[in-house]
This record gives sequence, structure tokens and C-alpha cells, in this order.
Amino acid sequence: MVSEESSSSAARNAPSGSGAKEPPCVLVLGMAGSGKSAFVQRLTSHLHMQKKVPYVINLDPAVHKIPYPANIDIRDTVLYKEVMKEYGLGPNGAIMTCLNLMCTRFNQVMEVLKNRANDISHCVVDTPGQIEAFTWSASGSIITDTLASTYPTVIAYVVDSARATNPTTFMSNMLYACSILYRTKLPFFLVLNKADIVKPTFAVRWMTNFEAFEESLNEARSSYMNDLTRSMSLVLDQFYEKLNYACVSSLTGEGMDDVMTVIDKCVKEYYEEYRPAYEKMRDEVKRIEAEKGDS
Repeated sequence: MVSEESSSSAARNAPSGSGAKEPPCVLVLGMAGSGKSAFVQRLTSHLHMQKKVPYVINLDPAVHKIPYPANIDIRDTVLYKEVMKEYGLGPNGAIMTCLNLMCTRFNQVMEVLKNRANDISHCVVDTPGQIEAFTWSASGSIITDTLASTYPTVIAYVVDSARATNPTTFMSNMLYACSILYRTKLPFFLVLNKADIVKPTFAVRWMTNFEAFEESLNEARSSYMNDLTRSMSLVLDQFYEKLNYACVSSLTGEGMDDVMTVIDKCVKEYYEEYRPAYEKMRDEVKRIEAEKGDS
């Protein structure tokens, strides 16, 4: 059974206008080491400082310690090392199997969220460090789609700004971000993290000014990779055009007000674009099933 820790009984003050029965769900994704868990901790702390009550879910079964209090923790439901030993799996295979097992009980998570919806302002979901184990797995899709079918769900993709100063590395992150956006089709924003180490103004400039990105490439030695990166940047021009982002330091709390603003913008986008498309698809499935039943 899914285990839930007792959360704070502090104020039942879901923000007005956000829909008390539909708190936004923020799915936090990102490469290993990008600072996902630190961002979740900072976002949770920021919400508490604003007298808002977040509901936090940890879906990383392999993490040793999390820096935030989790209301639901996958480690209370499945034991990563036991799964690895029982099924003879490696690290990634064990993580995916744990997620699969969690999926079989995710209806319990949804029931808990339903019961707590009036008490919380946001649901924040931390995902495994091995991003592909969640993003490209059936269990990850099931969890994402289940949340998004009921609550306004947005994707926060965390980028390590300190590691992205190289144009090629930056482009790798953007291609992955683009692939996640088109796979989930959910409102999406970048969290340019670790602003206390390197100010991510360079990333903003590269996303908004192709000439600046090309100049940075030209400073490196000419190579096939640089030519490919330059071509990919042109392809992603439309992706950048509507991309939401926030420059953040999970250590100092810098930029968290911007994150809240972007989340609100993405929630609005969810209601205007995603929800109508989902309901249309659902109605079409019901119509097809009804026609099959009549025949």
C-alpha cells in the first residue's frame, strides 16, 4: 500500500483562482546532477514561506536521502535493492521495475491527492536521476498521463547552467528538452539552475539570438559537431520562440518568484490548450467504443 507521511496541518489556503479542487502538479525532470532534488526542496520551502501547502511526491527509488519532507515516497512502497536482487537487474532496470510496481498502485496516489486537493496549493513530483528511466518508459508515461488527465500538470526541466556553458552541451540539453515537450505535449518550462555558480544569461542570449550562439560556436575549433550543432539551433528556433524559462539558484533561492510566475502561466496554457485537446480525444475514444458496442 502507498505510504503517506502526515503533512503539516497548517493553513488550508489553496491560492484563489488556481482551482481549489485542481492543484497544479509540477513534474520535475532533468539530467543527473542538474539539481532536481535541490530545486524541489527550494520550491517546497518557497511555497511554505508564502503560506501555501505543497504536496511532495518522490518517485526516485534509488536515492539514499532526499533534502525535503515527502508526503509520498516510492521507497516506502518498493525497495530498490531488493528489486535489483530479486529480478537480477542492473541499476536502470531496477529503477524502471520499481516505477512499474508503483504504477500498479498509482490509483491510491490519485485517491490521496483527491482527498487532499482542498488542503494543498501545489503537488510537486521529483523523478529519478536517470531521466530516461522515467521519460521514455511506459510507467513514466502512465504516471504523467494519469496526473495530467485530472490536474493541471506542467513539466519543469532542470538544466545545470554551470555545465551548459559549452555550446554543444547546451544544445544537447535543448534537444532533450524538445523531445520531452513533444513526448508529453504538456506545458513546459526550463529551470536554468545553479545561477549562484554561473549566471545563465548566456543561455537566454543563445535562445533568443542565433548570431550570438553561432559566434560562441565559432570561438571553438571548427568540427563536424559544431556544424551539426549550428544546424540544430536553426531547427529549434520555433521551439525557443514559445519556451518559458526561469533563472534559478536552488542554493540561495534566487529566481523562485519567477518560477511561480511561469508555473501560473503554464497552468493557464494547460486549461487553454491541453485540457480541451484531451477531452476531445477522450470523447472520440468513447464514441468509437460506443459504435463498436452497437455493431
